[in-house]
Amino acid sequence: MNTPKPAQRGRPRKTAAPKRAPGRPAAADNPDLRERLLDAAIACYARHGIAATSLRAIAAEAGVNPALLHYYFGDKEQLQQAVSNERLMPLVLGLRDGLGGEDADVFDLIGRFVANIGRIIETHPWLPSLWVREVLCEGGALRQTLLYDKIGPLLPRMLAARFAQAQAQGRINADLDPRLLMVSLIGLTLFPAASAPIWRHLFGAEDLDPAAQRRHALALLDRGLTP
Repeated sequence: MNTPKPAQRGRPRKTAAPKRAPGRPAAADNPDLRERLLDAAIACYARHGIAATSLRAIAAEAGVNPALLHYYFGDKEQLQQAVSNERLMPLVLGLRDGLGGEDADVFDLIGRFVANIGRIIETHPWLPSLWVREVLCEGGALRQTLLYDKIGPLLPRMLAARFAQAQAQGRINADLDPRLLMVSLIGLTLFPAASAPIWRHLFGAEDLDPAAQRRHALALLDRGLTP
């Protein structure tokens, strides 16, 4: 007759770790990794342009294996879409929401626009160069999907309509074109930020900080807007 073996005492048997799903990279368990990959993509886009940036270059910027980009975003186009939706659009929506309600005075509206976009540029210094490369330049990858399809109805057209209304009420200079006033706002905020390395070197203007640039823009706009 077989007698049962006594239970073995000592350290408990180790249980096997749960297996990772097939195709799931080991580093994918890091909860902050996806945000880091988006940051790396933005840095590469601003430095080299979207068309010239490969997934391998973004992976090198983030210090990871390219397989992680495929795991999180699929392909280059899907990553570009994620950058647009998760990095750029929140900035535009925040800028719009910070302008005040429909009854806001037009001068307050412009002052808030200049101040808010200045703060956005300070906290997101990649924005001006990315805007020049991918929106302003012909063939920019973000021009159609971001500017015409998404941002255009949200901000420039809305502001131009507000300027036209204020002009009809005699609040701003009748010689101004409300559509070009929107262009002037961009020209006095994003363009100086994008070209800062050039004009700072040309004029020895290292003393002109972002606050001084905002004061300059508001002074020009205030004199030009007055009826």
